[in-house]
Amino acid sequence: MWTVMVCLISLMFIFRQIVARGLLDVLREFSDNENDFISVMETVARMSEDGEPTVRAELMEQVPNIAMFLHENRPNFPEAFSRYLVPIVVRYLTDPNNQVRKTSQAALLVLLEQGLMSKADMEGKVCPVLLELTEPSSDDDYKIEAVAIMCKLVIMLTKDTVEHLLLLRFCELCSDVRLFQVRKVCAANFGEVCSIVGQEATEKLLMPKFFDLCSDSLWGIRKACAECFMVVSNCTSPEVRRTKLSPLFINLISDQSRWVRQAAFQSLGRFISTFANPSITGLHFCEDGTLSQLFSKLIIDHVTLKAGVMMLKIQLLHLGHPEHSDPLSHQQKDECTMFNSFNFWRAPLPDITQELELLREEKRDEVTEKRDETMRETEGEGKEDVPSLDSQGPATSSQIQKVLDCLQPHLDDPDVQAQVKVLSAALKAAQLESQTEDADESVSESNGSTGSPTSDELSAMSELSLTDAQISDSPSSSPVLEKSKVQNVIPQQLLDQYLSMTDPARAQTVDTEIAKHCAFSLPGVALTLGRQNWHCLKDTYETLATDVQWKVRRTLAFSIHELAVILGDQLTAADLVPIFNGFLKDLDEVRIGVLRHLYDFLKLLHADKRREYLYQLQEFMVMDNSRNWRFRYELAEQLILIIELYSHNDVYDYLRQIARNLCSDKVSEVRWISYKLVSHVKLYACEAHDLGLNFINELIMSFCHCPKWVGRQAFAFICQAIVEEDCMPMDQFAQHLLPSLLSLSSDPVPNVRVLVAKALRQSVLEKPYFKDPGSAYSDELEEALSELRMDKDRDVQFFATLDPNRNVMDTAALI
Repeated sequence: MWTVMVCLISLMFIFRQIVARGLLDVLREFSDNENDFISVMETVARMSEDGEPTVRAELMEQVPNIAMFLHENRPNFPEAFSRYLVPIVVRYLTDPNNQVRKTSQAALLVLLEQGLMSKADMEGKVCPVLLELTEPSSDDDYKIEAVAIMCKLVIMLTKDTVEHLLLLRFCELCSDVRLFQVRKVCAANFGEVCSIVGQEATEKLLMPKFFDLCSDSLWGIRKACAECFMVVSNCTSPEVRRTKLSPLFINLISDQSRWVRQAAFQSLGRFISTFANPSITGLHFCEDGTLSQLFSKLIIDHVTLKAGVMMLKIQLLHLGHPEHSDPLSHQQKDECTMFNSFNFWRAPLPDITQELELLREEKRDEVTEKRDETMRETEGEGKEDVPSLDSQGPATSSQIQKVLDCLQPHLDDPDVQAQVKVLSAALKAAQLESQTEDADESVSESNGSTGSPTSDELSAMSELSLTDAQISDSPSSSPVLEKSKVQNVIPQQLLDQYLSMTDPARAQTVDTEIAKHCAFSLPGVALTLGRQNWHCLKDTYETLATDVQWKVRRTLAFSIHELAVILGDQLTAADLVPIFNGFLKDLDEVRIGVLRHLYDFLKLLHADKRREYLYQLQEFMVMDNSRNWRFRYELAEQLILIIELYSHNDVYDYLRQIARNLCSDKVSEVRWISYKLVSHVKLYACEAHDLGLNFINELIMSFCHCPKWVGRQAFAFICQAIVEEDCMPMDQFAQHLLPSLLSLSSDPVPNVRVLVAKALRQSVLEKPYFKDPGSAYSDELEEALSELRMDKDRDVQFFATLDPNRNVMDTAALI
């Protein structure tokens, strides 16, 4: 009897599980009748109170699917989800069974991610329960789980909701002294909370908590802080970032725990990138804290613009010093040349040539008058005459202010804004210099002599010297600064720590892959520092490029084209091209990085330098492993783009042969991308007419007359690609290629006729040149298509009659 009762109970339990599992199907069956639907939903509510945890867990697993069904049928059941399902999900968050709670938490996150829960339900039903579970008196297990849910919930709620309901509680939880698990969850999600609430709340409420977490006694919490440091930094002002977060980050880099130091060094490059000026670098942080790059195609123009601004500063700082401003350093000339070459894309800057000339004349008159007055005062006193000044002194603050006034009407232009910033810095330096000179005069008068400067004066002079060095953008203007890697974009300690990542000792004490992390973030650091500070990173980059770990070199190879955009053509030719050449001879794992962005790099070089690589492109056909067909596939894809960079003769002499070799590859994927490459070999311009005819004859002989049907099929594909992408004038196509294509309409192999039918019907006939009934080839086209429409093969018939605008299956299976 007892055995029978156990079996009945088991059957009832299994039956209830089956019912819970099939609720969605039941709802679909009874959704047409409102009364039946309400009865089913009330049954769901009763089942949620089942005493068996497995049944409750099974029911909760079905809730997201039921919610999606209700959402899709909202007009019929507008309140069903909020009335019946949300209370179940919320109640299960405090269920005594761990499995039920976990299932409920997962279901809640799915509902939020899918946007199935209304704002009212989140604020009125979910958040109050989470706040209750995170009370200091709450059960530890419930509290830890609720904190995790709250942190995941934050990124799905609006800013107002988070600030009004959850922010203060989150701050309290960051200081939970009893449960380190709570503090760890808060630290791991700190960046997301900052991103949601914004700068004001971050600096006012969250920043003190972040400082506490960064100095927590548990290394896991400090490590979590280091990992989210970049996102937190992005939510603060530049002043807070420089004065407060930078010293805090230095502490993490010097942490006693190796795991914390490791995380900090991995985040170092990303943290440095938050110092970038978005208006110059194009760097922008999204709402979720991720770093993106705006106007990537114009970054080189922004950097180039800085070179133009640099020239203006040189003119101002050396106004009246022709012997200092001419000749310019090699780097300055390069940057000026690059700047001028980009004038075509932007409105011209306001012409201040006359103002500059006026300043020169005024300064010349002023110096002459001052010299004459000095000579008159010293005449007859037995003193030596003041030596004649053939040049003028630096621009005064009043002169710089006049130029600033001239630029005020043009402040709408962002380029003028950049100039105003530079001139403002120059004005500040000039004022500081003037104050220093006045102080020197006062000291001399009070001492009654011209003795040695005091320590305070030396300090002021040192500051002035540093200011002048910071204003100058030329990396070659101060060998001392270049040697010591000094700059003023980011705190110097951060840069010093970043440069130390190539130190072999770091690999032993921090992370064996620290050099790889350094290489990964180097373009972002370079963009932040700017082209003028490339000298700070040059040695580090060269060290990474020769690292014994191929993963480090591979990382650089994949990003060298981005770095070339940042540095410009002159620095690229001088510093990156030699490294690029080394990567070309490296392992395939490194070469693929160069190959993947070969076009992006070559297009940045001057034509003469770019032409040198024609001889090396053939080397990509040789690989460490010939079975690595994706390497050759990538080469074909890049050559499609690279063709436009070279002259017709170069394409014919070098690239054409590589394309033909790839067309004979053993792997079909490589062959078909190579056929597309062949179609892009544009040798049909008037100045290359003979080369084009020779190439067309090669196509006809190699493919159209190929004894293998695969080659003839490829000819139809090539012709279709040429027509669709306008790779040659249609009159030349009709004269030289169309007759051979039409001849294949009677090919004995159906797979050839299929592609011929597709090329004629979907591509050739869609061109206006062939739609004219009076076209020379209109009759032949119609005749060929008529035969193909009556072909014995159904696939050939299908493509010969298919509407070109209709989406159909891909013909790759027929290739």
